Amino acid sequence: MQIVSSLSDLRTARLSLEGKVGLVPTMGYLHEGHLSLVRQAKAENQHVIVTIFVNPTQFGPSEDLSKYPRDLERDLNLLRPLGVDVVWTPTAEIMYPPSYQTWVEVEALTKGLEGAMRPGHFKGVTTVVAKLFNATQPTKAYFGQKDAQQAAVIRRMVLDLNFPLEMVVCPTMREADGLAMSSRNKYLNEAERKAAPVLFRALSAAKEAYEAGERQVAALREKMMSMLTAEPLAQVQYVAFTDFDTLEEVELIQGKLLISLAVFFGKTRLIDNIVLG
Repeated sequence: MQIVSSLSDLRTARLSLEGKVGLVPTMGYLHEGHLSLVRQAKAENQHVIVTIFVNPTQFGPSEDLSKYPRDLERDLNLLRPLGVDVVWTPTAEIMYPPSYQTWVEVEALTKGLEGAMRPGHFKGVTTVVAKLFNATQPTKAYFGQKDAQQAAVIRRMVLDLNFPLEMVVCPTMREADGLAMSSRNKYLNEAERKAAPVLFRALSAAKEAYEAGERQVAALREKMMSMLTAEPLAQVQYVAFTDFDTLEEVELIQGKLLISLAVFFGKTRLIDNIVLG
């Protein structure tokens, strides 16, 4: 496993990889969700590149960039047994050289949900992912369904900018109690961690009602909110029902639906989602 930091070393390493290359972009502090992406990339390609970069441009002024968990040695030890060929760990100075002024932005898909709550977030995401794609030249790129809007936005960018790659979105990996795996889960104290699975229980309740024939969003929302508000440590920021492709809010479910939610437990903000239909 080659570990490279500079762009020139990455390019040299990339030239040595013949055949299909799978890319797994990460911000580090890896968990089983990331590792499942690496395993799928390994199964579908001759080579795998993992990037580890905590991207400053996707954090808002009041968000947790300085506190975001980092442990590179731990990450590398998790990746070594998985057959990864190259790990690229660029610095912020490499990704955003002095006087940086070029941005990639997807418009309509970023207006709601996370985009509405975190202005500028997706501008940072799409810009850094475009740069990662350019640097690594992958055949396929792997993302998790937990960040559903991010996946939709990057899918749109790939299509609009004619990136010559296939984007693969893999299922959300969950803890035994249903909590979606996330690097931010480590911020939860014991009581908050015990309360956090209410997100998945609320999503599952909506799914059960849908499978029983309910198609009115208002009824599903009421069912979810009653569960969420019954948990005193859960402070709901939003529960959204949107068309899977356009991410526009719907009132009656007719096609493929994305249910997304963002909930605070203390100072920790968790997101989750489920796809129906």
